[in-house]
Amino acid sequence: MTGTTPAPRTGTPLRVGLVGYGLAGSVFHAPLIAATEGLVLDTVVTSRPERQEQARAEFPDVRLAATADELWTRAGELDLVVIAAPNRTHVPLATAALEAGLPVVVDKPVAGTAAEARGLAALAERRGLLLSVFQNRRWDNDFLTLRRLLAEGELGEVWRFESRFERWRPRPKGGWRESGDPAEIGGLLYDLGSHVVDQALVLFGPVTGVYAETVVRRPGAETDDDTFLALTHASGVRSHLYVSATTAQLGPRFRVLGAEAGYVKYGLDPQEAALREGGRPGPGWGEEPEPLWGRVGAGESPLTGGGTPVPTLPGDYPAYYAAIARALREGGPNPVTAHEAAAALDVLEAARRSAREGVTVTL
Repeated sequence: MTGTTPAPRTGTPLRVGLVGYGLAGSVFHAPLIAATEGLVLDTVVTSRPERQEQARAEFPDVRLAATADELWTRAGELDLVVIAAPNRTHVPLATAALEAGLPVVVDKPVAGTAAEARGLAALAERRGLLLSVFQNRRWDNDFLTLRRLLAEGELGEVWRFESRFERWRPRPKGGWRESGDPAEIGGLLYDLGSHVVDQALVLFGPVTGVYAETVVRRPGAETDDDTFLALTHASGVRSHLYVSATTAQLGPRFRVLGAEAGYVKYGLDPQEAALREGGRPGPGWGEEPEPLWGRVGAGESPLTGGGTPVPTLPGDYPAYYAAIARALREGGPNPVTAHEAAAALDVLEAARRSAREGVTVTL
């Protein structure tokens, strides 16, 4: 159940208003919305003339608006609002959309605190509206592959899950994501950390203890750019999660150690790079070549050819918006609920406290 009222079953596409046309809006949301059967990108909200020109060039039929308030005044002309604006705007914009009677997708993190996320969830439930959080990394190729391996018991009982989202960016790029102002909700803990924590929770369930280290390493940086989290799951699994902009030599994306075997996978899912380069979902989307496949084995190094290559399932970001369309049309399941996002924010808030106080936080 979604707690939403399904839209009428008609052949008319659901009309989507997209708020924000920066990296998230232009690279991820707009192309995926446009590629989803049953959805149409109706309006893009951005106040910057160069981004308005970009949106019109990429989607000639799209309507443009300078402020989100223009959407609320014609809420009856829309079926969904997607919020891809800076993090500090997520809660007020989602609140306004829900109060205008519109279902909402919010980019991660949905809010700065778990309490705010649960408040939005309660508002959506009272209004009978869909509220979903865009956690696209649940449809990464390596994550889908690992879920299949775990479902099939290929590794035995899992003891430790290592996940790395590392980059080499020795000079800060600036912008709100690297701002030290707490109101901006910037830093890697809440940016890439939102992804790795969400994945760990999906795979191994609730967390009972959190230890974290957050460091500001780069000259001129204002917020954390090298962060480590150690999670203890109620299931007994230990997750070690690394997010960094200061990694000169990248580690494996996943290293998963079980009682019978381990899985090691290098390299990032190719979908983000394809979207940045103007690629669009179609035949061959999300596939990667055999040399990049991960390996399963025991007592062997994958770097010297040890273990058995495991075909990587194709990544499938389009599946998220396909699920949103089904939820709105048919009352299908919400692909990522605000309550799930709140659970991840519980962990992120505990990590921030752990790093600040040098303690392990019990949840």
